[in-house]
Amino acid sequence: MINVQQMGAVLNALPDPAFILSRSGKYVDVFGGRDERYYHDGSGLVGKYISDLVKPDKAEWFLERIERALETRRLLIEEYELSNKDVKGLPDEGPSESIWFEGRIQALEFEVDDEPVVLWVASNISERHELEIRLREQSDTDELTGLFNRRKLERDLSLHYETFTRHAVPTSILMFDLDNLKKINDSQGHYVGDEMILTVANTCRSELRKTDIVCRFGGDEFVVCLPNTGADQALQFAERLWASFRQELNRFSVGDVAATVSLGVATMLPEDLSYEDTIRRADGALYQAKARGKDRVVSV
Repeated sequence: MINVQQMGAVLNALPDPAFILSRSGKYVDVFGGRDERYYHDGSGLVGKYISDLVKPDKAEWFLERIERALETRRLLIEEYELSNKDVKGLPDEGPSESIWFEGRIQALEFEVDDEPVVLWVASNISERHELEIRLREQSDTDELTGLFNRRKLERDLSLHYETFTRHAVPTSILMFDLDNLKKINDSQGHYVGDEMILTVANTCRSELRKTDIVCRFGGDEFVVCLPNTGADQALQFAERLWASFRQELNRFSVGDVAATVSLGVATMLPEDLSYEDTIRRADGALYQAKARGKDRVVSV
């Protein structure tokens, strides 16, 4: 068996830092952190408190996790970020990139200075976190336009429908597609059709608010989700967007074949059983716009 001195050497050789933290957030001891790519010497933390080092909101978060680990006596695994804005004494205008960690927190079976303590092992997962974000963005993004795809839209609409049913926060949906795209493709080539789709995407980017969600629903069909937007506001926005489409797409019109957009508008209603009901009504409004001669907005 290894002795206490040898065990200390093992702990200090750990690549990730391991902290002994008290219930009050005191750094009782620090081991490891030998991977110099990610960590600095943490021995200077011993005797200090979390609240001495990070700002109140973040310190409270750490203390809540310590308390939960002590109460449950189970291994607690948490992902969290730290940036210069979280640390006391650092200017806010530092590097914008946060450092992401995975914390593994376990209550220990002894006390230090009459306080229960936990073992907190912190692993730098910034590279993994960035990769996960890129993969998620790729899975949620339409390849041609860079807009969100149907998968992302449906997840967000589900959340907005829940907010609507619980708190009566209105959400409206616009559904639109390009008029006469097939004729233009046949006469000018599919690359022109792609340019039209990209023009629609870029127009949406310039017109939408940061809180709005636009996706390529499929082919030349698009859907916009307008959170916190009632029927009257949605119709006004749809008419403004339609006018922008007319202006931007005019250069693709050839002879009597006009490059325009038909647009349907619907707002979530109490009788909607899901967001799919709202989409169906927006799709019905789009069908009416097509039936009435295209190049127009219809609200239901």
